[in-house]
Amino acid sequence: MGSTSNMKKFVFFGGKGGVGKTTVSCAYGLKSANEGLKTLVVSTDPAHSTSDVFDQQFGDEPAPVDDHDNLWAMEIDPEQEVENHLMEIKRAMGDQVSPGMVNAIDRQIEMSHQTPGAHESALFDRFVDVMRHSEEYDRVVFDTSPTGGTLRLLSLPEFLEGWIERLLHKRKRSIDLYEKAAIGGREPRRMAEGDPIIARLQERKEMFEFAGEVLRTESAYFLVLNPDELSIRETGRAVEELTEYDLAVSGLVINKVTPEPDEDESGRGANYLRDRCRTERERIEHIRESFEEPVVAVIESRVEEVKGSLLADVAKCLDVTVKATAKSAG
Repeated sequence: MGSTSNMKKFVFFGGKGGVGKTTVSCAYGLKSANEGLKTLVVSTDPAHSTSDVFDQQFGDEPAPVDDHDNLWAMEIDPEQEVENHLMEIKRAMGDQVSPGMVNAIDRQIEMSHQTPGAHESALFDRFVDVMRHSEEYDRVVFDTSPTGGTLRLLSLPEFLEGWIERLLHKRKRSIDLYEKAAIGGREPRRMAEGDPIIARLQERKEMFEFAGEVLRTESAYFLVLNPDELSIRETGRAVEELTEYDLAVSGLVINKVTPEPDEDESGRGANYLRDRCRTERERIEHIRESFEEPVVAVIESRVEEVKGSLLADVAKCLDVTVKATAKSAG
C-alpha cells in the first residue's frame, strides 16, 4: 500500500547533494500531474536542474512543461536570491538612516553575502513567497537544498519569531521614550503608528508565523538517499532533526540502486556488479529495518540521463498516493 500521508499541498524532497532529489521531485511532480493535480515543481539545485530533466529551459517564474498537462516548473537561483534579498534589506535600511551610515551599511551587506546561512535565509523567503502565491496549484513540489541547509531553512520560523518579538518590543520602547522626552511646544513625533521599521518587523514576524504553520500542517517531507553508508547515516541525522522540529518524514526514496547483471553474464564486470548488488541489498534491508519511515521507492540507476520516458518509469516506481483531495486548491 502506498504512503498516503503526503496528501498535502506542499511536498519537499530532501537529502544530501548528489542523491538525485531533482530527478525524484520531477518524477513525483509528473505523477501528480498525470493524476489530474495542477502541479508546480520548484528547483533550487543549480547543479542538476529541472531544465535538464524536462529538456526545456526554466527561469524564476512558473512556466508550463512542454507535452505535459497540469505541470509547471520554475528554477530559483540561490546566488541571485541572496543578491535580491540583501539589496532589498539595503533599500529598506537606506531609507531609515542618515547618509553617513549608508557606507557602513554597504560594507555590512557585502560581508553578509559570504555569511553561512545567507543562502538558506534568502531561499526561505523565496519558498514562502511561492507558497503564499500558489492558489492556482493543487500541489507544489520543492526540490530542496542539501540536508543541512534544508533543516536550517525549516527551523528559521521558530528561531526568528522570538527574535523579532524581542526586537519589536525594544523598538516600541525606544519610540515611547523618545516621545516622552519631546520638549517645548512641539508636537511629539507619533512614530509608533507609521514607523517603517516596526512595520517591517511585524511583516517578517507574520511571514514566519505563516511559514511555520504551513510547514507543519500542510507539508509533507520525503528523504532521498543512496544505498551507501554515508547517505544512510546522513538520512538518520536528517530524520532526527526534522522530528525535533515537529516535521514528520512521510517516507524514504532509495535512489541510484545498481541493476543486477543478467544471469548468463560472466567476467570481471558482471562479478563486480553482483558483489555490489549483494552489498546494496543488505543495505536496503538495513534501511527497511532500522528506519520507522516507510521506503516508498527503490529506484535503479539508468545508463542514460533520466528524462522523457525514463522519467515516467521513475514516476511509476514511487509508491506514493497522489490523488486529489476533495477540496481543490485551485
